[in-house]
Amino acid sequence: MTPPKLVAADSILHNGNIWCGYEEGVVEALAIWQGKILATGSSAEMLELQGAHTKLVDLHGAFATPGLNDAHLHLISTGLTLQWIDATPAKLPTLEALLDAIGAKAASLPKGEWILARGYDQTKLDTGRHPLKSELDQVAPDHPVMLTRACGHVSIFNSVAFAKAGVDEAYAAPSGGMIEQRNGVLTGMVAENAQDVLRAAIPDPDENQLIEAIETAGKMLLSYGITSVMDAAVGHLAGFNEIRAYQIARRDNRLPVRSWLVLLGDPGKSIVRDCYRAGLVSGVGDDMLTIGAVKIFLDGSAGGRTAWMSKPYLGDDNNTGIQMLPDAELQDLVLETHNKGYQLACHAIGDQAIEQLITAYEKALAATPDPNRRHRIEHCGFSTSSQHDRMQNAGIYPCPQQVFIYDFGDAYISVLGDERSRSSYPLKTWADLGFKPATGSDSPVCHPDPFPNLYTMLTRKTWKGTVMDAAQSVSIEDALRVYTEYGAFSQKQEHIKGRLVPGQVADIAIFSRNLLTATPVEILHETQCNMTLRGGEIVFTRD
Repeated sequence: MTPPKLVAADSILHNGNIWCGYEEGVVEALAIWQGKILATGSSAEMLELQGAHTKLVDLHGAFATPGLNDAHLHLISTGLTLQWIDATPAKLPTLEALLDAIGAKAASLPKGEWILARGYDQTKLDTGRHPLKSELDQVAPDHPVMLTRACGHVSIFNSVAFAKAGVDEAYAAPSGGMIEQRNGVLTGMVAENAQDVLRAAIPDPDENQLIEAIETAGKMLLSYGITSVMDAAVGHLAGFNEIRAYQIARRDNRLPVRSWLVLLGDPGKSIVRDCYRAGLVSGVGDDMLTIGAVKIFLDGSAGGRTAWMSKPYLGDDNNTGIQMLPDAELQDLVLETHNKGYQLACHAIGDQAIEQLITAYEKALAATPDPNRRHRIEHCGFSTSSQHDRMQNAGIYPCPQQVFIYDFGDAYISVLGDERSRSSYPLKTWADLGFKPATGSDSPVCHPDPFPNLYTMLTRKTWKGTVMDAAQSVSIEDALRVYTEYGAFSQKQEHIKGRLVPGQVADIAIFSRNLLTATPVEILHETQCNMTLRGGEIVFTRD
């Protein structure tokens, strides 16, 4: 219903196909006032709200949605890794190409400077294995090298890097970590908590680098129609200084996307105590920058064989992944964090890690009830039906990344087998159970481009075309709801954003193709974002 013309709209988008939300459907036009949606309806109705200074935007039939919400990525890391070697299979598909790129970088840098690369996946390399320390030594004998797997849970280091960190064959890996040796010799592979030992030798990014990373990554996201994000481990790279960087970026208008900050809470690396002392608890902030939840890592990644499973990985009968924390320690930490008033959003991929986390959440909620705390399980890749029942009863929500199916589905099959892999990340099951699952990219684990994510939700196909349980596919309307409304819900901000309805922020993505009628392949390969509005202001236009 069009309200009485008490005010003139600041701007009006008209002559379009504007999908306002799952229940709201499509309208021709909408009016914006003071950064928020004033009204929606037909073009004729909205043009009645035109005043002397109203800006008119003719969509010429284009399709628009609420701004997309990447509900799990690493904004600072995404920005920083844009300066690293892009080691993704799309860029460097062979071991030779990967080593050549590292060698070329070494030739361009002074001796002793770090070479950083990320994105390889051993299951997609022509060799079918992880690179070796000895191979990195051959192409970069005078530079420390860190080559990080796509998942971020495994890295390969060369001899210079090990020397800088003071790590040799006699060094004992920390709890929840692994430093691989074969025949008593370091292979170069380091996993989970042990990575911190090596990474400590890498200089921390300074404040300016952090702010630049926030700004650069945020602008890239706007080009995809993404206006809101969750930064999934603030403090991981530079401690509490990352909070300062976000605040300064917000003050100086260098924060391009609405950011919901999840604080790193791991023992020995946690910034929660400092944040709590400063009054930075869940919900503090504004529509642009909000303190969100606390994150604790419980395991690794399935593709890296470090996700904590109840059954061993294929061909590796002694490996069920890595348990990061003992049960009692995790339960104490979760209860302490819960009692401080924080929402929790903890990393658990394997079914055993999920089991451990649900138990910890249940105990905390029993001790201090809060039916609307909305504790999250980040990723929640290999959950079971009995776990879903417990999650429902306790008000625990999965926050998956459906693009993992596209990028890593075939890798899951190779390390876990068909049966365990194809039912992973069961989006439709979760939605049918009322979990309101959000989605994200986990960038820089996967690229933040939303179209592979949407494609996966519609088809359950991997990049190779393998169908990972077609029964878990959803409609495009459901997929858009996951990317918008449910993303806002996961952040307890569904009253602020996620739909284009009066009173919510005017965050809008305008696409080159009508997503409601396009085929999945057209969405994947032939669609782009042409314009993005945040708070009613145009913040991206495609040339």
